[in-house]
Amino acid sequence: MNLSQRDKLYNWHPYTQHKNAKHFPAIVKGEGALLWDENNKEYIDAIASWWVNPFGHSNKVIADAIYKQLTTLEHVLFGGFTHEPAVLLAEKLMEILPSNQKKLFYSDNGSTAVEVAIKVSMQYFYNQNIKKTKIIAFEDAFHGDTFAAMAASGISFFTEAFQGSLLEVVRIPVPTVGNEEKSIQILEKLVKTNEFAAFIFEPLVQGAAGMVMYQSEILDKLIAICKQNNVFTIADEVMTGFGKTGKTFASDYLIEKPDMMCLSKALTGGTIPMAITTFTQEIFDGFYDDDTNKALFHGHTFTANPTGCAAALASIQLLQTVEMQLNIERIHQSHLKFEDSIKNHPKVKTTRVLGVIFALEVETENQESYYGTLRNKLYDFFIENGIILRPVGNIVYILPPYVISQNQLEKVYETIEKALEIV
Repeated sequence: MNLSQRDKLYNWHPYTQHKNAKHFPAIVKGEGALLWDENNKEYIDAIASWWVNPFGHSNKVIADAIYKQLTTLEHVLFGGFTHEPAVLLAEKLMEILPSNQKKLFYSDNGSTAVEVAIKVSMQYFYNQNIKKTKIIAFEDAFHGDTFAAMAASGISFFTEAFQGSLLEVVRIPVPTVGNEEKSIQILEKLVKTNEFAAFIFEPLVQGAAGMVMYQSEILDKLIAICKQNNVFTIADEVMTGFGKTGKTFASDYLIEKPDMMCLSKALTGGTIPMAITTFTQEIFDGFYDDDTNKALFHGHTFTANPTGCAAALASIQLLQTVEMQLNIERIHQSHLKFEDSIKNHPKVKTTRVLGVIFALEVETENQESYYGTLRNKLYDFFIENGIILRPVGNIVYILPPYVISQNQLEKVYETIEKALEIV
């Protein structure tokens, strides 16, 4: 049996109905923006393997940093101890995060980063004997698959089996063009009830919803409303962080800064699972007390894993190089050029670009489901043509590694154009 056949014997894959799942290519090697399967077929990884590999596969700079750390200290518990990689990473992040962020809490992945933020927002008020047990989130949000993160997510079929078991979340419209005032009005009404601990959002781009985009000016207004009414704001930058939107963080486009930020995915350049939730000093001080019970009793075995910290440091250093910043701008300009050439195609309904993110909405007669027939047809077409793209319903998006070559990027564009002819 080959790898793909052996995989089917035991492995349970994410977001997969195995009864109708097709062949899973077995990837054996990666370099830059390319992956190769066991049959030596080449694929362009045009979504950076779920948005985590901005510096490409098998990046030598990150690999060397990981190797060096592994030969010094692979892991030590962070409860009651510290270590140099965690201190260095904290110092580096403080240089690039919004200036109001003062404290970091380490966890394992995007979902747990969100989980920490939501727990902190609720316990902060509990520590003051104030009851605030509800959260505000956008419609069609996605914040992860652990219970609090799942509750904050608005894509119903991901969460419908758990209704009644989740904390209470009230949703407001995403402030896309035409919805701005409605979003503001509903938020203003909610925050005045004094029932809500936090408002969580994906800043400027809702990834899993199909790269839905909205303007920084309106998010500034929503954050200001929350600040005026003692409701914390949580920027879920798991997808948008580390250059995806053209700036280091999507929050860098804002005048009003969030109280908390959730980081993961590209944090370690796609090498080692790690996440960080960042906080203002005010929030940290809400747990700083003579009463031990007011501490944040939350932790993960691999919290602040030294090897992950070393990978994150190397990744940030790569992000800050002139070469990588020029790559981000090159991809952005290429997306704009492609958008201009494709937006009037009869099968294209809308297009949008922000930083290295490009999204195209295919014109359809009926509402297309998340994993519907059109989506599956497009996905299969892309895989057959050696392009890794994962459409969301009728939305085709590109979010490539920053190291993708211009020729590889042009091939992705050409394949999307060909795909439009089969729908």
